[in-house]
Formats: sequence, structure tokens, C-alpha cells
Amino acid sequence: MSLFIGIESTSLRPSDIARLKNKQVAGVILFTRNYENFEQLKNLCTEISEIVPHLPIGVDCEGGRVQRFRGGVFSDLPAAAKFGELFDRRPHTACLAAYAAGLVCAYELATVGIDFSFAPVLDLRDKKSSVIGDRAFHQDAAVVSLLSTAWRRGAKEFQMPAVGKHYPGHGRIFGDSHTMLPKDTRSYTARQADRLPFYAAAYDGIEAIMAAHILLPEDTRPSGFSAKCLQGLRDLGFDGAIVSDDLDMQAAKELFPDAAVRSQHALSAGADAAMICNSFQDMDIALAANLLCREPEKSQKRIKKLLRNKTIVHTTESREKYLFARKRLAPLL
Repeated sequence: MSLFIGIESTSLRPSDIARLKNKQVAGVILFTRNYENFEQLKNLCTEISEIVPHLPIGVDCEGGRVQRFRGGVFSDLPAAAKFGELFDRRPHTACLAAYAAGLVCAYELATVGIDFSFAPVLDLRDKKSSVIGDRAFHQDAAVVSLLSTAWRRGAKEFQMPAVGKHYPGHGRIFGDSHTMLPKDTRSYTARQADRLPFYAAAYDGIEAIMAAHILLPEDTRPSGFSAKCLQGLRDLGFDGAIVSDDLDMQAAKELFPDAAVRSQHALSAGADAAMICNSFQDMDIALAANLLCREPEKSQKRIKKLLRNKTIVHTTESREKYLFARKRLAPLL
């Protein structure tokens, strides 16, 4: 189990089924292309789980411009920066609102059978980064730590694991790793604040952290391919899952054009799972290779922690919690 993969459409095709049955698949990430309506999405998740029981299913549900499912049962959640702006005026209210957003996200995803969101973003907000921008809660590391912790506590109301991203911090760097390899030229000391929200999340027991495709001055490879960088998380005592960002991004492909080589380098650096989201040809290339994690048994246990008990939402008490959280969140929706 070493690769998160995407699904081609709104229902499983024979090619999807063949990929899911590959023993190297660690989980699934869904996108807008996989969503038409509530029943269809629920059926798709059921199909996946019937083919491979206990396979984690995730999606990007940050809110704002990075939210894959909209309309119907899904709330149009605010961008993270909205909570940061509220924090500057009313800190306590902002934390309660972030908690409510995590709870609403967790409840709505659970109703269709999704285990977790690739959220929250732990990067710092800065005008230099257009790709992060308002996806980040705030420019102050302490505020990011507070609001992201509140979001995760809300998500835990419905047992939803969290994936903090993008380690060791993408928010104060110029460049979009989807189209280029961003280079951080600052000193280690200057980058200390960027790492603090990840440290706080690690100490708070976050289930997973996603590694960024950025190049640090002390490295010759992007962070997600750097054993030195990823070992920094383990040295903190972090024993959650480390997941690569999408290996189809240009920042990853630039260094390793072959998908199997990219995937193996991410795993060799210390990732518990690599991720290929959109190129089905690349998925097939990677799945045809013999990919190896550094510590296979530990990696498998870490990835399994991204599963949750989705039946928790089917109670009157759960519904009441959800509606109350929606009401608290309403002024920001």
C-alpha cells in the first residue's frame, strides 16, 4: 500500500476497478469530475468500498476556492482567510467559527462515505504566494495554529482525520508548484515561523501531513523527495502519515519525469504514501512498478488511521450538532 490514486469519472470504469484491485493502492482522492449529486457520490464511495473494504477515501475540502463538492447537501464553506480576518476583530468568535467549519465539513463528507479531507492548510498567508493566498488562515503562525486546531477539533466531532499541508510551508514563497518548482532562498531562521503550525499540529496529534514540492536552500531535492526534510517531522516524534502532494505537478515532474521513479523517490524519502491525482497513464506506470516504503508495516498502520466510522452521523444528536454549527457559521457563508 503505497499510492493514493484518482478515479476517472462519476462511476467506476473497468480501468478504475483494475487499479483499485492493485495491492499498492493506499487510498483514493476524489475531485469535481467525480461529483454530480449526493446519491451518485454516495454510490461511488460505496462501489469503491465494496471492491476494497477499508480503503481510505479523501477529498480537498478546505473551503473557498479549493472545495471539490458544491451545491445540494454541501455547504459553500468560507476560505480559511475569512477566519483569520475575523480573528483580527473577534478572536474567540473566529475560533468558534473555525471549529464549526471543521464540524460541518466532517458531517457532510461522512454522509456520502468520505473518510477525510486534505485539510487544513497550515501555511502562512503572504501576498507572494498566489497559489496559497486566502487558503491560509493568517500571516501569524500562532493564529494559524489556533484556528487550524479549532478546525480539527470540529472535524473530530465526527471522527474525521485531518491532513495538514504543505510542509514545511509554501505560503511565503513565490511560485505555483503546479507549474514550476518554487525555490525558498531564505535562511533556516527566517523560515522558522513557517514550520511552527506544523509542529503545533504534530504535537496535537494530527493524523497526517502533506509534503510540499518546494526547494529549500539546504537541499538538492524538493521537500517531498528530501529524506532530510521529512525526517525533521519524525525527529519531532510525529508518527502520523506523511503523504506527498500530487506527483503530477510540474515541480515534481521536473526532477523525475518517470512516474514510477517519482513515486519511489517520495517513498524512499520517508513518505508513507505517494499521490497521483489526474494522469491515469502515470498511475498505471507507478502501479506497475514494485514500489517500496521505507517501513511498510508502519506506513500501512499510519494510512489506516485516515479511516473513520462514518455511521456516527446517522443520529438525531449528530444532526442537531451539525445544524447548530451551520447556524454559527452562517454569517461567513
